Amino acid sequence: MTQLSTLSLFGFDFVNESQNTAIEALLNGHSVKTVAFANAHCLNMAFLNKTYASVLRESDMLLPDGSGVSIAAKMAGQRFVTNLNGTDLFLPLCKAAAAKGNSIYLLGSAKGVAEKAASKAKKLFPNLKIAGQQHGYFPQTDTNAIIENINASGADILLVALGVPMQELWISKHRNALSPALVMGVGAMLDFHAGRVSRAPLFLRKLGLEWTWRLAIEPTRMAKRYLLGNPAFLVGATVHGLKRRLRLFDRVPPVKRMFDLICVSLGLLVLAPLFLLIGLAIKLSSKGPVFFRQTRVGYQGEHFNIYKFRSMHLNAEMHRADLLKKSDRKGVCFKLKNDPRITPIGRLLRRTSMDELPQLLNILKGEMSLVGPRPALPEEVEAYSDRALLRLNVAPGITGIWQISGRAEIDFNRMVEMDIAYSRTHSVMLDFFLIILTARAVISGRGAF
Repeated sequence: MTQLSTLSLFGFDFVNESQNTAIEALLNGHSVKTVAFANAHCLNMAFLNKTYASVLRESDMLLPDGSGVSIAAKMAGQRFVTNLNGTDLFLPLCKAAAAKGNSIYLLGSAKGVAEKAASKAKKLFPNLKIAGQQHGYFPQTDTNAIIENINASGADILLVALGVPMQELWISKHRNALSPALVMGVGAMLDFHAGRVSRAPLFLRKLGLEWTWRLAIEPTRMAKRYLLGNPAFLVGATVHGLKRRLRLFDRVPPVKRMFDLICVSLGLLVLAPLFLLIGLAIKLSSKGPVFFRQTRVGYQGEHFNIYKFRSMHLNAEMHRADLLKKSDRKGVCFKLKNDPRITPIGRLLRRTSMDELPQLLNILKGEMSLVGPRPALPEEVEAYSDRALLRLNVAPGITGIWQISGRAEIDFNRMVEMDIAYSRTHSVMLDFFLIILTARAVISGRGAF
């Protein structure tokens, strides 16, 4: 499955991607996937129901649903790219499935609801293949027959709308017997798309207040979920956010963190015009976005999204595997001096290390420090020896001993020893001298490619 960016919240790893990227990953036919959504109500239940919590954690993809998880992420100093709730995802998923020739089976809700939802989707996307439908009010004794019917239909995708946590527990119990490559719990999605339940106006959804609409139209059923559940969730989110923000000092000691923030704040003010010039140069010289985002491994193996100015052509990552054997550097980390994926502007940015400047934003977020080991790719860390893992004992940095000693000219094992030495002896004074020496290394350009 495609490597997706994730965001950790309450011990759950949520997909943190755009809707298009998420759908592309869902329909990637190279792997079998079990997918779940989680909103504030789901997380409240997961706190009380450990089996349900375990099922959510074991999902191949866990998608963020609703304003509650978005607020909790912000409290923890993080941000979701977008809300990936099942209701909004349904029609784009149908469109993509129709284009790929994938068939969908709808399971759940009351009698006739799945048929209505399927009929509306077919009107929008005539090429969409509906493999079958089945209401959700069936006796347990019919389960095996329903599973046989799903498998016999040849469905590529199974959407299960039995409500949480029942749908996730049902999927987990029967996943090995289900043939569809993608099985996903979708909550009340069928009710909304069949018109059985009216959805909140768009302006309320944009304000993150869809829950007030559901409370207004179903006060008896939703009162406990929202009037009691929402305050309880916000208390939990506040505690979680404080713990996470305080953990910044686990990664970066307070004095070092203060030094980082002062330097980065001044740096961003001074470098703002340079950021604009670089962005303009990238846009004028090649197609694609100005910034490049990639999942890296930081303190104690924590994944985060690193930011850089884009120095390669679009889809460069697709060609990485073809170039691995040509690496100019021994060991785990891949480096290629004459990498054909690099743009002319990108080569200049790399030569001067200016492609790394957006990582000042990672420092502001507390994911990195000015000085520390360079953050590695997840696949590189998977190949680490026990000793190499010791370089994850401090927060990653933009510069460090490796960078001032020759960068890519230094082999991986020597880099590891340098990083371990830094992790044992680092101080603000050492950081200050390393930053000064970094300026000299950047000017010389030694080992930069």
